[in-house]
Amino acid sequence: MEKAKISLYQLFVLILLFELGSAILVPLAIDAKQDSWLAILFGMAAGLFLFWIHYRLFLYYPELTPPEYMQKLLGKIAGTLLAFCYIILFMYIAARVLRDFGEMLLTFAYLETPLFMVNALLMLVTIYAVSKGIEVVARTGELFFVSMYFLAITGFILIVFSGLIDVNNLKPILEEGIFPVAKVFFTQTLFFPFGETIAFSMIFPYVTKRKSVLKVGLFAIGLSGINLAITMAINIGVLGVDLTSRSQFPLLSTIQSIQVAEFLERLDVFFMIATVISIYFKVSIYFYAAVAGTAVLFKIKEPSKLTYPMGMVVLFMSVTIASSYAEHLKEGLEFVTRYLHPFLLIIIPLLLLGIAFLKNRRNGNTANRTRS
Repeated sequence: MEKAKISLYQLFVLILLFELGSAILVPLAIDAKQDSWLAILFGMAAGLFLFWIHYRLFLYYPELTPPEYMQKLLGKIAGTLLAFCYIILFMYIAARVLRDFGEMLLTFAYLETPLFMVNALLMLVTIYAVSKGIEVVARTGELFFVSMYFLAITGFILIVFSGLIDVNNLKPILEEGIFPVAKVFFTQTLFFPFGETIAFSMIFPYVTKRKSVLKVGLFAIGLSGINLAITMAINIGVLGVDLTSRSQFPLLSTIQSIQVAEFLERLDVFFMIATVISIYFKVSIYFYAAVAGTAVLFKIKEPSKLTYPMGMVVLFMSVTIASSYAEHLKEGLEFVTRYLHPFLLIIIPLLLLGIAFLKNRRNGNTANRTRS
């Protein structure tokens, strides 16, 4: 563990930017059609509960990182294997988000640039920041947070004043009942992006006021869920369900539609800046969790030495995990959310919390009997 401290505000900023991440890029929960915003809010509610699970584990072992308390709860061998699985997961998801970034830039501006070169630019910046420690990442988040929200609010105002939103595209609500929304919730939004806050369990020990971590985390997740729900509602209101579902990057298409007073248009740069900022922080948090977890698991005293080799692995993974963007999206929906996320984001944390509860209650009872 490095000697670092981050404030509650910095934690709030990191969680919010992390949750937005690549979620603002894709047609999130579009299988629920015009009710996608509702599926996002359901996912946000579940994300609050999952964050509480990670916080409760942190309270049981406030001085230990997840790899350490996994070994304490499951034993040396099983705990080490599980911790290693999470390190691989963090690197894999970081590579997936990096791939989203590269595909977006290739579609948006750099049509002839190799994917490897585009991804390498962001990964090198991420490696440098993570090598300097979590405090540097957190301070960078403070700087970019204001810019991110200024762009978001400005874009929202321009969309409203341009008269693009057709509220009828969002009607009727629950046309096919609650089942399609529930299906999307259980297969998508429960895990992405709200279940992914497990990466922050590696950061909790650095927070200065630990008693307020839960309150700040829940507020950040709630605000990010509302932002994502509004974003998808605007996309559908402007583009309609059919065009939103067929668009690779619906928010880009929405922003490209802005035209105010016949001179303010083609504001694609708004989209690019916002997505680059949010994706950078999502990759950075996942990559930091992988590096810090590896350093703790293998007792490496200088985690910064791991950033370059592990960063190169993430970079090559981002290019090789899929042959095309369509295959990349299909792998995310059919493999990651179906097999990896339910087990590693929900079942295992619940199991660990149950074991921690039983062990601490038994230890408490033993201590009470000893005192009496």
